[in-house]
Amino acid sequence: MTTTAAGYDAAAETPSRALIERSLLALGALFMIVNTTSLVLLRGRGAPLDWAHVIIWIACAAIGTQLLERRLPKRDPLLFPLAMFMTGWGLILIERLAPPFAERQTVWLPIAFAAGLAVAFIPNVIRVLRTYRYTLLVFGLMLLVATIVMGTNPSGVPNAPELWLGYGTIFFQPSEALKIILVIFLASYLAEQYPAMRAAALVGDPRRLAFSPRILGPILLMWGLSIVILIWQRDLGTAMLFFMVFLLLTYIASGFTPLLLAGGALTALAGIVGYRLFAVVRLRVDIWLNPWPEADARAYQIVQSLQAFAAGGIFGQGIGQGTPVFIPVNHSDFIFAALAEEFGLLGVITCIACLGIFIARGLRIAAIQRTRPFHTLLAVGLSVLILVQSLMIMGGVMKLTPLTGVTMPFFSYGGSSLLINFIALGLLLRLSSGDP
Repeated sequence: MTTTAAGYDAAAETPSRALIERSLLALGALFMIVNTTSLVLLRGRGAPLDWAHVIIWIACAAIGTQLLERRLPKRDPLLFPLAMFMTGWGLILIERLAPPFAERQTVWLPIAFAAGLAVAFIPNVIRVLRTYRYTLLVFGLMLLVATIVMGTNPSGVPNAPELWLGYGTIFFQPSEALKIILVIFLASYLAEQYPAMRAAALVGDPRRLAFSPRILGPILLMWGLSIVILIWQRDLGTAMLFFMVFLLLTYIASGFTPLLLAGGALTALAGIVGYRLFAVVRLRVDIWLNPWPEADARAYQIVQSLQAFAAGGIFGQGIGQGTPVFIPVNHSDFIFAALAEEFGLLGVITCIACLGIFIARGLRIAAIQRTRPFHTLLAVGLSVLILVQSLMIMGGVMKLTPLTGVTMPFFSYGGSSLLINFIALGLLLRLSSGDP
């Protein structure tokens, strides 16, 4: 009999665990088949290529559940089906909005899937990541420098942020990899400082904690890195994402509330600097405050997004029945608005529920691993990364926050984004299995 840290018999639950996973994947396959059939009938054609994303998705789902059952029998049974369902839903939306991009995303799916499972199956992968955290950090910073020096923009739009490295027709966004690298490094660093930070918090000496180099140093380092990204790459979303994830992770490790206030002040300062220095940041703030005077010009994108939410109603227009094609960049930054128009309020609630359950399961894994600080902080960091990124893009397309340009995890088009999301999934699966 095998008992995990949660205190239950994992071996006895293995059959029901596999049944839950397979049942959810079967529902996901049915969802993809029904919606793809609707699109094919609407277009009046049925070329084999129209079904490529469905076939590849089903193959990945079937292979994945078999391998996971064999290699990680104590895994969380909801993580893999949720990730696959959200990815499949995203593929359907991209196929409906921009078929050429759907073909590319379909190619990226098995690559991301294989990378995620490879990470989950590597023996002692968590220990290896902790041991080589400085090597990973140096590699991530080298990617950042390479992007600043040799970055490009595959869209070819003049004066657009150059956030990609590429060769030929293949492009990769290094900031996506840097997200995972920074979470691993920070979780490892904070795990080492955890006893000292908790001791300072428990004895009621917040000044010693706040001004300690072990806390103040990383905060200023991450704030400086965020400013570098903001100034040299004009990437407001990534800069905010990095610093907010770091701030929340540090707060969870230390339990020191004033850190959040200090971090909020630094975030506001960075926002003011960005607003004064960069037209793209100024534009996003201006159209967030009042988009209506420029509804047919600079604010066209956000106004069309709001109209898409309004047109969706409760049940949505139906796949292929709405007009989300009028929203610029609808297959990437604004895919949530397209989902709202064609799947309605019920679709929005389902989307948020899927992300929420995925994040909650990640935090549950962190709670189970509470006796191992690095494992706990890594699970928290990966979950918070997806949480903050989701809130930033959902808030942006609904005009609750300024637009940041980040992608919707698992849903949006982007090969590098999908790859990193599946690597995060692989790490969470490994952590949930209870193995080192």
